[in-house]
Amino acid sequence: MNLFYKGILILMVTAFAGELLEFIINMILAQELGEAGLGTYMSILPTVFLIVILSSMELPISLSKFFAEREERLHRGMLGYAFRFALLTTIILLGIMVLVYAWTPLFSGYHQGIRWLIILVIPIIAFTSITRGYFMGIQKMGKIAAANFLRKGIQLLLLVSIYQFLEFELNTSIFIALGTMIASECIVFVYLIHAYIVEIRGKRKDSHSSLPKGEMRKAVLSVSIPTTFLRIFHALTHAIQPFLIKLALVMSGMEAGEANEHFGMLAGIALTIGFFPSFIAVSMMTVLIPTISEKASSNDWPGILAHLKQVMWLTIGYGIPVVFVYYAWGDAITERFFHSVTSAYYLKLLWPYFLFHFLMLPLQAFMIGLGLVKDALLHTVWASAFSFTCIYFMGSRYGMEGVIVGMNGGAVLAMLLHYFTICKELEATVWLKPAEKI
Repeated sequence: MNLFYKGILILMVTAFAGELLEFIINMILAQELGEAGLGTYMSILPTVFLIVILSSMELPISLSKFFAEREERLHRGMLGYAFRFALLTTIILLGIMVLVYAWTPLFSGYHQGIRWLIILVIPIIAFTSITRGYFMGIQKMGKIAAANFLRKGIQLLLLVSIYQFLEFELNTSIFIALGTMIASECIVFVYLIHAYIVEIRGKRKDSHSSLPKGEMRKAVLSVSIPTTFLRIFHALTHAIQPFLIKLALVMSGMEAGEANEHFGMLAGIALTIGFFPSFIAVSMMTVLIPTISEKASSNDWPGILAHLKQVMWLTIGYGIPVVFVYYAWGDAITERFFHSVTSAYYLKLLWPYFLFHFLMLPLQAFMIGLGLVKDALLHTVWASAFSFTCIYFMGSRYGMEGVIVGMNGGAVLAMLLHYFTICKELEATVWLKPAEKI
């Protein structure tokens, strides 16, 4: 328990500082890019995140689960296999991206340098993912926390330094915004690789042994493939969502430029403010994956149920006050930091979206730890299909209010599906009490 709470506390403190930096970063981007430019930037990001997911192959999750469940003598063999796996993945993905660039107009409408940024980020993410998985699995969350904070700090420093002294046209400004994000990933890559080398340097090689390659492959792929599909589906829906929302808004009677500006207010301002406290949920999720995996491997079902109760109460404890603040003082928050009144209205309407996402993130960690990744993927598919259907039909009739109803409904459905599935797996009631056996 002490290790569990210590890990969450370390990640929460640094993640809070990181979120403050992220908040400032988005303020700078909103000021430098304007509402239209911010809408374009936010439309590019989901595609970039999709490439990042493919590069990582969700190795942080699969490796952290392996290292948490297996004894230390098997770690070095798995690390060697993971580096070979990452190298192969990088080569294949680089080849695919070259073909994509040759055959499709991906990123052709933007600054040409964006294509090179994507090429650069592939090997960086692939190999950094291994070190992340290793430190997560051995419960050294301080390294993960430092890396997360370092990424935001470097990006903010670069943005302020460049935008403060130089002026650019809109396309170049968007390229620089993405470039600073990739540059910060390079710094994190150097930090984590160095920390990894220092960590394993003192460990004797003769005290380690390896599993058969087939068993290591199964341990990695059985988690990484369904989790990658889950993240890919997530990324695809987030890549499609901006265009779906803009289409619905245009069908409701808005001009295309006006629809892009309203999407910029939704994604760049309302969602930025609303997800600010999500660092708590992400911190819990990071610690819970190896913790629940370890307890599941030892069949400690009462311990898992106890963690579930704690996580639900913690999330409700901060989630409800947060959404109340958004609803009560949304106008003051958006006006003070972003000088936007319309986005405050969107922030208030989105309170169920934020609250149920805060609940869903740690529940997803339980799904992964319990080996229910395929169920989590199906839940996401159903929730996204429901959300997109509502966004299209209600958004095209009622505008942004209809879009937000669809977003809220999808978040509620996804969280409830996760929750009921976990309760069923743990043989517990919806009130998190052991079910009476007949």
